[in-house]
Amino acid sequence: MSKPLTIADLKTKARRRVPKMFFDYADSGAWTEGTYRANEDDFSKIKLRQRVLVDMTNRSLSSTMVGQDVAMPVALSPTGLTGMQHADGEMLAAKAAEEFGVPFTLSTMSICSIEDVKSVTSKPFWFQLYVMKDRGFIERLIGRAKAAGCSALVVTADLQILGQRHKDLRNGLSAPPKWTLNSALQLATKPFWCMEMLQTKRRGFGNIVGHASNVSDLSSLSAWTAEQFDPRLSWDDIRWIKDLWGGKLIIKGILDEEDARAAADTGADALIVSNHGGRQLDGAPSSISMLPKIVEAVGDRLEVHMDGGIRSGQDVLKAVALGAKGTYIGRPFLYGLGAMGKEGVTTALDIIRKEMDITMALCGKRDIKDCGKNIIASSPF
Repeated sequence: MSKPLTIADLKTKARRRVPKMFFDYADSGAWTEGTYRANEDDFSKIKLRQRVLVDMTNRSLSSTMVGQDVAMPVALSPTGLTGMQHADGEMLAAKAAEEFGVPFTLSTMSICSIEDVKSVTSKPFWFQLYVMKDRGFIERLIGRAKAAGCSALVVTADLQILGQRHKDLRNGLSAPPKWTLNSALQLATKPFWCMEMLQTKRRGFGNIVGHASNVSDLSSLSAWTAEQFDPRLSWDDIRWIKDLWGGKLIIKGILDEEDARAAADTGADALIVSNHGGRQLDGAPSSISMLPKIVEAVGDRLEVHMDGGIRSGQDVLKAVALGAKGTYIGRPFLYGLGAMGKEGVTTALDIIRKEMDITMALCGKRDIKDCGKNIIASSPF
């Protein structure tokens, strides 16, 4: 394939290179995948105003997210098992994001550890926290994020229990892959991926093994994670985390105005309108459809960010126009990483930047900060 021009091109390349269980892990939703599809499809219902004969020179996409300067209002989402899309994936993605000038968010369920990512970056990255029953482990995890200089903590609120994703069960997903006939057949067709993975020692959950109590190897990890996600997580826990962290706090997984008001009451710096990429409650509304309602409810109290369904720079611009102060991309950067490693992540970011820049100009704007509902021709939301 020639040079990728779209996120879809990167997706095609990643599918060819990454074993099926890990490609499907990134490219799947819960149950019928209806919400997963709606996240993407609903962007197409928003129409932009085309403007002509206006000055389009000296354009700027620069902005801020929770007080941090960003080259464009886009961050890399926290994604589990990123290091299974490509060897040392979190480290490569973090380096690409730092060079591009956008935030990278490391997942609790990453393959590379907090310390691994710190070792290859020179600027602060963000850390995403899953809240476990083992509060001692959570305290240590937050302490490690502080020690690494992480500049924001993203608490995921919508994974108290795990939504069922049929593809993961059928593929026998595990990290590292268990040696079954199914997995062996998947790996046998991806020799380049296998060769790269053999050259790294990072094949398990680096933030957990050796750090959590009674988890010394990968055989006990799966049982531990299944038992440890806390279904009793409450707003009181968020306040406890905020006090323990003491820095910028972002709450991810808000899809309802009432929950948005509760998030604002905690004193968080931002919330992320998100349905976990359609991977949790199938049948929930798309993120973009809920964005304007949540902005109206709490946009004067904290920053409202948005995650889910972004596949182009136009999608980013539409989200910004509807009130998002920042957006997040997960699958687009994972496709790039799986397809081409660090270069692929940079390519994904560059595709989005170019599409956003050209679209903004054709809407008659030169500065992303001036893009609001004035560039929307029609929206059903």
